[in-house]
Amino acid sequence: MRISVKISIALLALVVIGGVSYKSLADVWKKRSLPNWREAEVSRGDIVYVVNSTGTVKPVLSVSVGAVVSGPILKLHADFNDEVKEGDLLAKIDPRLFAANVARDQAVLDTRKAEVKRVEALLQQARNDDARAKQLRAENKDYISQSEMDQFKFSVLSFEAQLDVAKCSVEQAEGSLKNSQANLEYTEILSPVDGVVIDRKIDQGQSLAAQFQTPELFIVAPDMRKRMLVFASVDEADIGMIRNAKTRSVPCILKWMPIETICSKARSSKSA
Repeated sequence: MRISVKISIALLALVVIGGVSYKSLADVWKKRSLPNWREAEVSRGDIVYVVNSTGTVKPVLSVSVGAVVSGPILKLHADFNDEVKEGDLLAKIDPRLFAANVARDQAVLDTRKAEVKRVEALLQQARNDDARAKQLRAENKDYISQSEMDQFKFSVLSFEAQLDVAKCSVEQAEGSLKNSQANLEYTEILSPVDGVVIDRKIDQGQSLAAQFQTPELFIVAPDMRKRMLVFASVDEADIGMIRNAKTRSVPCILKWMPIETICSKARSSKSA
C-alpha cells in the first residue's frame, strides 16, 4: 500500500514538472520562430555584383622595328615607355665597316669615270687619224694603202665599243656605291611611326647578326594613349553576370575602345 502511494506521488511530481517545463520550452521556441525585421528609409539605387577577372592590356597596333645590317650596337637612343616620332633615332650600329665600303666604292666609281675619259680621248684621237687618212686617200690613193685605212676605221670602232664598256662600268660602280650608302644609312635604326616604345630587346654593345634572320630590336605602339585592347578572362560561373555586354551583343574581349572609357565600360559591364 505504501509503495503504491509513493509511486503515485512520484508520477504526479513528474507530470507537474513536465507541464511546467513544456510551457517554458514552448514560449522559448515561439520567440525563436518569430520573424526579425528592421526599418529603413526607402531609396533607389543600383544593385552591383562584382565579377573579378584577370587579363592583359595590349595596344591595338604594335610595330616591330628590326635591323637590316649586322654589327655591334654603338649607342641606344630610346628606352621603355619613351614617346618617339616618325624618323627619330632609336639606336646606332657601328658604322665604320660600312663607311669604309662607301669610301671604297666611291674610289672605284672615280676610277671608272676616269677610264671613260681616257677611252673618250683615245676614241677622239682615232677619229682624227681616220679623218686625216681619208683626206690623204682622197688626194692620192698611193699615200695610204687600203689595209692602213681599214686599221684606222676599225680602231675607231674598237674605241667606241670600249667607251660603251667603260660607261657600263660607271653605272655598275654607281650601283655598288648606292648599295654601300644604303647599308651605311641602315646603321641608324629609325622609328617608322609615331608611338610609344613598349619593348626593347637589345642592349648597348650587343652584336646583331642580320644575315640569316632580321633581328627584332624595338616594338613601337602607335596611338597607345588613345586606344587599347583588353584581353580579359572571366570565370565560367560569373560570365552570366556580365549583362551589359550580353544585351548589346558585343564581345567583352578583343574589342578596342578609347582608353578613357575602359574603366567606365568595365564598371557598367559588372553592374546588373
